[in-house]
Amino acid sequence: MKNRGVNEDQQPASMDALDYLEAEAIHILREVAGQFERPALLFSGGKDSITLVHLALKAFRPGKFPFPLVHIDTGHNFKEATDFRDTLAQSLDEKLIVRYVEDTIRTKNLQEQTGKNATRNWLQTFTLLDTIEEFEFDCCIGGARRDEEKARAKERIFSFRDEFGQWDPKRQRPELWDLFNGKIQKGENVRVFPISNWTEMDVWNYIRREKIGLPPIYFSHQREMILRDGHLLANSAFIQKDPDDQIVTRQVRFRTVGDMTCTAAVESEAVLIDDVIAEIMATRVSERGETRIDDQQTEAAMEDRKKGGYF
Repeated sequence: MKNRGVNEDQQPASMDALDYLEAEAIHILREVAGQFERPALLFSGGKDSITLVHLALKAFRPGKFPFPLVHIDTGHNFKEATDFRDTLAQSLDEKLIVRYVEDTIRTKNLQEQTGKNATRNWLQTFTLLDTIEEFEFDCCIGGARRDEEKARAKERIFSFRDEFGQWDPKRQRPELWDLFNGKIQKGENVRVFPISNWTEMDVWNYIRREKIGLPPIYFSHQREMILRDGHLLANSAFIQKDPDDQIVTRQVRFRTVGDMTCTAAVESEAVLIDDVIAEIMATRVSERGETRIDDQQTEAAMEDRKKGGYF
């Protein structure tokens, strides 16, 4: 078998856009391993974090990952995603740490949202910061991309957070010539985004090329849904029903998999990766803009959460 990227004359084959993105991401992951003492990879069982795990395999195998996989679980996540999370971590024999928002609510006596569109999603920040403190993580690797949401576009690849876990877009460090400054004081933290320069389309094309497995929730399936204000939410006991809600059965898929209470589906017949890619090519709305209800509560909803320590 020929090595990928080498032709019969042993001359380097030309690289395409995905090759460059992959090489950059692997470089960033290795920079994390070299610069930080206690990094972690945030892993939810969603497509972006699954892609990160695949990139980590390329960066570090045959050795073990130099970081554990960490999931901050609201308790309202899609079972398809959490099952995939557990199965993948076990199959790779990599350490998986799960911390639950439910436990933080109880120990800190936090007040949950009530009423229509109530969600625990914003409470993940408290659990994440507690987890960082518990394990003394100095770096958390995340799967955020700049095309997801406008606040994400303000991030550096190495995103500095202060001793309170807070993000100040005006205090971020320059990243010239792909040089990343991970120097921090004790208690400070850096969030690192290796696929920051990728788009949703890049992720799907990479998944297709690398034959990466995904939870079935990303593909078309029939599901009982709650139709609310034009959004389709999975019918669940976690969602507080409103008199105006309609219960419908639709053929849907999910572009992103977060907390069930604030993650909407799209109607779709896409059962294959090529079908999904064709749908994405035809849309003009970002995945979070179309399907994440919590991001639509205010104009600066995501930025406000990030300033408080969110992913």
